[in-house]
Amino acid sequence: MIFSKQFMTLSAVLVAVAGANNNQPYPPNITLSNSTTSMHQLSSDSEFAFILEEYLSLSNEEGAATGEILRAAALIEPGNIESWYREFNFLGDKIGAQAKEAESNKAWVSARKAYFRSSSYYRAADFFLHGNQSDPRIYTLWDKQSEAFNKAVNLLPKPPTFVQLKAAKFTVPAYFYPAAPELPPGKEATHGKRLPTIIVGTGYDGNQESLYHGTCREVTARGWNCITYEGPGQPTVRRQQNIGFIPEWWEAVTPVVDYVRQRKDVDPGRVALIGLSFGGLLAPLAATREHRLAAVVAIDGLLNLQRSILEKFPTQMVELFTSGNKTGFNEYVDKLLAIPDIPTQFKWGVDQGTWAWNTTDPYTWLSGVGEFNLDEKKLSQIKCPVFVASGQDDGLAPGQPEEMARLLGKKSHYFLFETELGAGEHCALGAEQQLAFKTLGWLDEVFAKVKTSS
Repeated sequence: MIFSKQFMTLSAVLVAVAGANNNQPYPPNITLSNSTTSMHQLSSDSEFAFILEEYLSLSNEEGAATGEILRAAALIEPGNIESWYREFNFLGDKIGAQAKEAESNKAWVSARKAYFRSSSYYRAADFFLHGNQSDPRIYTLWDKQSEAFNKAVNLLPKPPTFVQLKAAKFTVPAYFYPAAPELPPGKEATHGKRLPTIIVGTGYDGNQESLYHGTCREVTARGWNCITYEGPGQPTVRRQQNIGFIPEWWEAVTPVVDYVRQRKDVDPGRVALIGLSFGGLLAPLAATREHRLAAVVAIDGLLNLQRSILEKFPTQMVELFTSGNKTGFNEYVDKLLAIPDIPTQFKWGVDQGTWAWNTTDPYTWLSGVGEFNLDEKKLSQIKCPVFVASGQDDGLAPGQPEEMARLLGKKSHYFLFETELGAGEHCALGAEQQLAFKTLGWLDEVFAKVKTSS
């Protein structure tokens, strides 16, 4: 995920705390609802509330437990990053101890579920720590979450295959989850031995472990294969290979496509790519060069993240950046970050961005973000149909999903996830079953038009 819905109001907040003057109207989003919030807020800190919602949503598919998340939410001090770390690290340790106890007692199901939750809580503990890139907890927590996650998936009835796929200048870590149908008797899929396969990637701060709970369980339950991956700038590659985001995102996706197409349990004609959050830009970007995909799903559609960020900044800050005044821009950002009560979503956005782009320089980060963009010419290079989603209360990039759908023309299938059904947040957060119903249902229709490989 990237930036909460409340980030859309950040410009006004920054003006107040920094004394800047910004009279620019915020561009309206034609799909935004009239509600001030689409979800009950678990913290008075808007960014904490959003990330708590993100981790609470993992309880839908065994990645968390509601009582454990709500207890943490009750104890975390709004805006206090150490308090956030302390409560989630505590949960990671305690639930991890339960997992080990269950495993020693050969209570395999309890062990698996506890390892999954412990892994999630260690990832949560890490979430706001990237402002100090030398903080050793960034690495120790990730080692703990990875160990717990690997123990959990290896206790599944059908464990995934973990692979390191070679790209030109890096390797792509990926988990291939085989189909694990949960279909009624007599309703089994009739795909043969070679099955439809969904590649799933996330974005600015997401990790592939969470994708198992949010997407892959829905995919495999339908009798399809699912593979998650991470590329440069994303958590594992950033830590283990020290590589930030690259605009040539097809270089991360093509090795995954190569891998699945050579598997005997994959139908090479029915391989689709899903991208969530910033991945809603990365997935179609990859498809401009990778033409072996049967379909792309962009959740939510995103054309230009830099544009969205700049729309939320005060005028003075924007002018410093667009004029190329690197020193002035960095000094302005540093001034804001030094304010004790600076909004968490601004601090985290800069901290995570500089970390993910492998720099300590805010100007270099935001310039790098600008290298990722889609326009009509680039979108015309996509050869397959594209599902473009929008959330009714998603304030990340208002209007961009609709713009993407218009630019794609007949290749696009647009769908608005609605607030009244609890699906209007960024990436339909908390309503993953609705997301799967619409996106995987559409993919089923697309796949039906493809000749089966036996």
